[in-house]
Amino acid sequence: MKPIRLSVNGRCIETEVEPRQHLADFVREELLLTGTHLGCEHGVCGACTVLIDGAPARACIAFPVALDGASITTVEGLADDPVAARLREAFMQEHGLQCGFCTPGMLIMARDIVLRRPGADDPAIRHELAGNLCRCTGYIGIIRAIRTVAAERAEAGAAAVVTRGARIAPPAHVSPLTLPMAPTPLAAPAQNLPGTAPAAPVADAAFVPEALRNPVELVQEFEVPAPRAQVWALFQDPGRVIACLPGARLAEPSDGRTLNAEMVVKLGPIQAAFGGTGVISADPAHWAGTIDGRGVDRRSATQVQARLVYRLDEVQGDAATRVRVEVAYVLQGPLAQMSRGALARDLAARMTSAFATNLSAMLAGEVAPAQAAPLNAGGLLLAVVTDWLKRLFRRG
Repeated sequence: MKPIRLSVNGRCIETEVEPRQHLADFVREELLLTGTHLGCEHGVCGACTVLIDGAPARACIAFPVALDGASITTVEGLADDPVAARLREAFMQEHGLQCGFCTPGMLIMARDIVLRRPGADDPAIRHELAGNLCRCTGYIGIIRAIRTVAAERAEAGAAAVVTRGARIAPPAHVSPLTLPMAPTPLAAPAQNLPGTAPAAPVADAAFVPEALRNPVELVQEFEVPAPRAQVWALFQDPGRVIACLPGARLAEPSDGRTLNAEMVVKLGPIQAAFGGTGVISADPAHWAGTIDGRGVDRRSATQVQARLVYRLDEVQGDAATRVRVEVAYVLQGPLAQMSRGALARDLAARMTSAFATNLSAMLAGEVAPAQAAPLNAGGLLLAVVTDWLKRLFRRG
């Protein structure tokens, strides 16, 4: 058992929880807030949607043990919320519910939509609701209800409300490196590190990196057949590094301290183009560096905030270099379910493999593959499923 403190519907809760107990069971069984419904318990159906620090999240794949200090709002906590009240009226007027099982999660997601996107049209609403499933209504009444309230807010001149972007505490184990909590100047490079940019402050950085709370954490290692100094020099050139990432490109030339980039990801019929900014810090004394970044897919309003820490180690008497990459990121919005557990790790492993192949090719003097094509996460996902099936049949 672990002691935690939460704010649930404005009430401070101090208790002890089992590490394996998920948030939906906690609010239903410990707090008797049964408006949060449980469906798939895999983060797919959206019936258990609640607000965590103001942003919609699946309660069945969130764990109180990892939410110490967070603010939780269930559907009961929106009883006096004027936007939620208007949505309840619209759902009744448009016959947006039948059995009612999906309705609490639908209402919470609907509230988020009309707050962020006043005036949203039907295609936008359908896209936003992709993670909330209903077995009864056919969605027509639900979409009409949300469109009605969104239109009312647009007509009243209501500004879009940012509900995303909770501050997230840095993972304690993502380092032997020090993770900077604000942009830092590039350290002065050692003389034996060719290709390193001169030190300069980053006072003109596009943003100040924020702390991360409850991130997805990934660690990947790979080796490239080149001396460490050569790999280091390449890592100090953001344009060359970005060119090795599938589906990524610089939106404008980098000054070596900041970058403005975009990455296109394709998952079946869904294509997301994340555009964002980053701040680069280097630690030549430890052959290490940090990139803090954030971005948004404008079509879905999905936001990502991430911190990448890399370290280079000599292997084979400096004939090769081991690259260790530690990533902590938070994905918030309709596409957040892509970041779940084993799926995220398998996709990251395949993406890392592609990055390592392109990096090795560039270090060997070959031209890296053209990066115009989007990262086909659907193809990577198919490879993941195929591998799982092969392992399953081998066990049988």
